[in-house]
Amino acid sequence: MWGYYVALALRSSGRSKALTALVIVLLAFGVSACMVSYAVFRATTSDPLPAKSSRLYVPQVDNFGPSHTWQNEPPYTLSYTDAMVLWQAHKASRQTLLYPAIWQMESDDGSTPAMSLGGDAVTADFFAMFDVPFRFGSGWAANDDEQRATVVVISRRLNDKLFGGQNSVGKAIRLDGHVFRIAGVLEDWNPKPRFFDLGTFFNKAFDDAGDIYIPFTRGIAMQKDSTTYNGCPTESGVYDTSRWDARLTSECAWIDAWVELATPAEVARYREFLNNYAGQQQRLGRFSWGPNVRLRNLMDWMAYMEITPRASSLSMLISASFLLIVLVNVVGLMLAQFMRRTPEIGIRRALGASRSAIYRQFLIEGATMGFVGGLVGVALTLLGLWGAGGLFEPKIARLVHVDASLIALTVLLAVVATVVSALYPTWRAAQTQPAWQIKINS
Repeated sequence: MWGYYVALALRSSGRSKALTALVIVLLAFGVSACMVSYAVFRATTSDPLPAKSSRLYVPQVDNFGPSHTWQNEPPYTLSYTDAMVLWQAHKASRQTLLYPAIWQMESDDGSTPAMSLGGDAVTADFFAMFDVPFRFGSGWAANDDEQRATVVVISRRLNDKLFGGQNSVGKAIRLDGHVFRIAGVLEDWNPKPRFFDLGTFFNKAFDDAGDIYIPFTRGIAMQKDSTTYNGCPTESGVYDTSRWDARLTSECAWIDAWVELATPAEVARYREFLNNYAGQQQRLGRFSWGPNVRLRNLMDWMAYMEITPRASSLSMLISASFLLIVLVNVVGLMLAQFMRRTPEIGIRRALGASRSAIYRQFLIEGATMGFVGGLVGVALTLLGLWGAGGLFEPKIARLVHVDASLIALTVLLAVVATVVSALYPTWRAAQTQPAWQIKINS
């Protein structure tokens, strides 16, 4: 029976080629515009660590005070004082501190040209917390943090450049005049967005991950400054941040912190710990305001930081509006196409066809046009994604990819949209009175 209705739909569409083609083309353009925008939106809002995102949390402590915060939200990052207290308290199964920096790499024999390398100063738990894959070796141990060890983990990209892709664990490189021993080489790892140092790197969330990772404590010992965000609660000049000891004792917030909490009970306990710590600082006179803390998991943190490019959100709104306009026009075209066939409908009703049979016939006809429109829409979507670089920044455009789910969703959206558009024209067609049509055509 379904095959009969599909064959009937194809024959009927063949008798109204112009209207059918117009419906298919309109649908294809409307659906493809939506899917191109959706593909970009999906790429910029996807979970960068789906296996663990619900267990990774960002602690925030308000050390600025109500007169220096926005909507009473604590700073994105922590001061050195607060960061060290949270890290040394060991109230989570894993915790890490980090901040981005740039190192100058030189070689002793001059065989490798000097270069600037970006990366992060991190604590030992960083690699396990974020499931960072290793090609050779591993991260460093917790006692390396305590000893401010001169060890380094490098990216595969840098290892290929320096050592031809060979196992370089145990070899040395010179960073800012200090010799570092390579503890590990990462496998390809370049999460998008760059979520792990989002608090300091929020305006560069889709930049590539760095090539250098050294112990956080070694970075502090080298007086290595953060290359990005450095928020202070008062007017500039109050803290002489050019002096490193003043930077470490100031209220300037510049360190990202993460904790891993596996259960709701652990989350509740850690939140209580944050509140108790902030309350203690108030009693000590450091804070003149009540505890103001936050503990957001990875996806909530990304949403709070609003890292999705405005162009992506705006294009979603525009393309959805365009699709709505397309569907209004499709309703009119299908109404014209279906009502031209009232004599056929009248005869079918007179021969015993029920209204439900008419509904099935025309809705299947609409779904068939939607399916064809979806296939054309897939081609237009591929073309649109190929040209996405003209609408979005290259670092955003290159994140967009086509997969089976996107193709299936394009076709499904076209079919559903057409069936919904066909509801009113089908209802009108099903109201045809067989006796009236027979009398007119007799």
